[in-house]
Amino acid sequence: FIFPQDGYIDFMEYVAALSLVLRGKMEQKLRWYFKLYDVDGNGCIDRHELLNIIKAIRAINGGDHETSAEEFTNRVFNKIDVNGDGELSLDEFVEGARKDDEFMEVMMKSLDLTHIVAMI
Repeated sequence: FIFPQDGYIDFMEYVAALSLVLRGKMEQKLRWYFKLYDVDGNGCIDRHELLNIIKAIRAINGGDHETSAEEFTNRVFNKIDVNGDGELSLDEFVEGARKDDEFMEVMMKSLDLTHIVAMI
C-alpha cells in the first residue's frame, strides 16, 4: 500500500488501507502503521511522534494504565532502539513489535477496526 502524494485519500485508497488493516499479514500491517506514525515522513519515528501516538491510542481506548504514556514511550525506546540514535527505523519498529508483546498489542489496538466493521 502506497500513501497518496496529494495528501488526500480517495475511496479506492481507503478501501485498500481498510483491507490491509483487516486482512493483511502482520509485517504488512506493521509497515503500514510505521508509515502512518512517521508524521514528518523522514523514515524514522522519534520519541515525540511515538509519545503522541501512545497518547492518542490511550485517549481513544480509555482504561487505566500502570505507566504514563511518557514512561511507556521511554521503555519502548530503551528496548527497541537498537542503535540508540533516539529514532526508530522501520526495521527497529517491526522487529521491536515482534519481540515485545506489550508494544505489539498497543500497535495492534491502535487501528483495531473490528468493532466498526461489526457495526457496519
